Amino acid sequence: MNAAVASEIEAAEGTCHHCGEALRADAVFNGGLGYCCHGCAAASEWIASAHLDDYYRLRSTPAGRVDADPADFSAWDRDAVIAGHSREVPGGREITVLTDAMRCAACAWLIDRALRRHAGVLDAVANAVTGRITVSWDPARVALSVLMSRLAALGYRPWLATGEAREQAQKRERRRWLMRLGVAGLGAVQAMMFAEALYLDTAQQMPIATRDFFRWITFLVSTPVVFYAGWPFLEGMWRELRGRRIGMDTLIAGSTLLAYFASLLETLRGGPHVWYDAAVMFVLLLLVSRMFDQRARGIASAQVDALARARPVLATREGANGSREQVPLAELGVGDVAWVAAGETVPADGELMDHDAAFDEALITGESTPVRRVPGDIALAGSLCREHPARLRVVRTGSDTQLSQLTRLVEQAQGSRPALALLADRVAGVFVVALLLCALAVYAWWRQHDPARALEVTLAVLVVSCPCALSLAIPTALTAAHGALARIGVLGVRGDALATLARVDRVVFDKTGTLSQGKPELEGVETFGLAREDALRIAAALEHGSRHPLAQAFAHIASHDRVEAPRSVPGLGLEARIDGHTWRLGRADFAAARDDDGALWLGDGGRASARFAIREALRPDAAAAVAALQAQGLSVELCSGDAAPAVQRFAGAVGIADARARLSPEQKLEHMRSLQARGDVVAMIGDGLNDAPVLAGADVSLAMAEGAALAQRAADFVVTSPSLLRIPQAVALARRTQSIVRQNLAWAIGYNLLALPLAAAGLVTPWLAAIGMAASSLLVTLNALRLGRAPKEGLAP
Repeated sequence: MNAAVASEIEAAEGTCHHCGEALRADAVFNGGLGYCCHGCAAASEWIASAHLDDYYRLRSTPAGRVDADPADFSAWDRDAVIAGHSREVPGGREITVLTDAMRCAACAWLIDRALRRHAGVLDAVANAVTGRITVSWDPARVALSVLMSRLAALGYRPWLATGEAREQAQKRERRRWLMRLGVAGLGAVQAMMFAEALYLDTAQQMPIATRDFFRWITFLVSTPVVFYAGWPFLEGMWRELRGRRIGMDTLIAGSTLLAYFASLLETLRGGPHVWYDAAVMFVLLLLVSRMFDQRARGIASAQVDALARARPVLATREGANGSREQVPLAELGVGDVAWVAAGETVPADGELMDHDAAFDEALITGESTPVRRVPGDIALAGSLCREHPARLRVVRTGSDTQLSQLTRLVEQAQGSRPALALLADRVAGVFVVALLLCALAVYAWWRQHDPARALEVTLAVLVVSCPCALSLAIPTALTAAHGALARIGVLGVRGDALATLARVDRVVFDKTGTLSQGKPELEGVETFGLAREDALRIAAALEHGSRHPLAQAFAHIASHDRVEAPRSVPGLGLEARIDGHTWRLGRADFAAARDDDGALWLGDGGRASARFAIREALRPDAAAAVAALQAQGLSVELCSGDAAPAVQRFAGAVGIADARARLSPEQKLEHMRSLQARGDVVAMIGDGLNDAPVLAGADVSLAMAEGAALAQRAADFVVTSPSLLRIPQAVALARRTQSIVRQNLAWAIGYNLLALPLAAAGLVTPWLAAIGMAASSLLVTLNALRLGRAPKEGLAP
């Protein structure tokens, strides 16, 4: 299809010649072609003037729309940005940027040629598959911002690739492993071919010279496999021996070197057997098994990688006069106004200012549906702004954002070693020592009865019984399970918690912020000798800075009163001095010396000044989550510090028969201890500061991410998703994990109990032993990878 025909079709269909969007009343027409905006018209005009209009003939999909408001890329020229995201190359520097508008090979063709037209550009490579553009340029001749502005003017707005250094390091490591695997694969194929020729000489009729030729060729082929492809195992053995311990790598590398050097000795002296094939097969199969294990760990660590990449490098800051400038993220401060375009990532936690907006929080909470925020709500760093631009007043930056806190939690979880995994490592270490002693005994017996086979049988014993499957059985399953949990919005903070969660038989819920949405509303105000406005102002001042969910009921009330000596009394309320007067806000008996009626009271501890009626909304999926937990055979109860009427109302709405009201943190913990004393394994689910003691005291605990940081530190899991259905899903996954761990352990132990006697009896050759060992390791790894699939909504355990 030529350009003229394409233009006629576009004009008839009323679409933009450049980006393909529908033409509106304010469309721009130039040379008989229609454009949706002046930006697309200017891009098309430049492409024609640069004699690159073949792009329109070659492309298979339209380009991205050119922003009507040109982006300012001047911040990209700052030394901090260039130093952190580019590297030095001969003649200049090289940077990799991302764009989501490059949709076909013609786009890459256009970008390559458009950038190379600029003086000072050393090279430009665009990859339409990955959306990456690599540019090499001389900063002394052309500014990076000029090149980026050219990309944006063509409809390919660039973004800095965050976490580039980490990503490149991972790529280099993968390439090294693939190279080692390739060398091992080629070497193993060649070595097995030559070994097969030797095995087929059953009548011993092959000439000695031919036999030695095959052996020396196999030696040359095996050497790079053992010392290059097998280097990770040799390096691991050196670390273990330097630490004065015997572990898995010592057994693997020792068996490989034994087979290799014993074969070399037999080759030199013309002995009857060589085992080069066993050495190379051992290395090849163990590399394959190790790569599968790394894949399982990579799937689990994908969450922390995604969280690291979610933080943008630059932010658009809006000045007091409405002007906008791009600044490095480190320069964005609390109180600044950040402008976030549609499709951009929110740079910091901020309060939405002007109008409703939708934000995609899938990475943070695991929820695929964009969340609607209204002015005054907090938009989280790392979420994507949808539909239209948003203005945010920054409230938390850097390490204080919820994104940073979640990243630390995930890294903490991945860095911890569960007691069960440590036990498996110790068992495997003892097994290695026992196996070495067993191998010595086998060698001594065969040396006495059949010296020619002593080394071969001993080698088979060492290889076939290598406890790789035993050491992989638990860590791989736990890693895959934590990865699946992270993808649905449940972050494990402590490694041992997953096993405990699988044994839970009773779940205790808090009410406020857990079963409720945590967004209480002020339903009514009654005052006693105090003006309504003053009562609201004082209450708002007392609640200012508090992360208790009830504080949100006063968040919309402006208060400039200075609060002195604030004090939180868990389970009762708040106390502080304002204008020299002591005020209390909380339960009636605490704030006003009256009988508790479930409302929030303001007073001085002896006299009432105001009464606030607070209304809370139930989480929409609370009843479904409770029903799912009960369907799993769990007992569910509600323990709250709120008044009995509200607690009973919530309990009835979600289907909980056992509900307790007006419990202080100490009483909650005492109740928890009584449940544990009668043999219950208790899971506590809460969110607030008052829940921290009981969260810490429960057998296993889950904290809602919207709650206090202290509660999250006390908990074993943090539920970043707003959906309570993630809790029964987590229980189901924990039970599946324990089942997979038991299966893996049973197979690993059963395999070794079966294989060791067969090898010791001389019924297994070394190369066959290598296949059996690797197959055992692969089996437990693949079985564990089944946990990598996120739990389904069915919640079946």
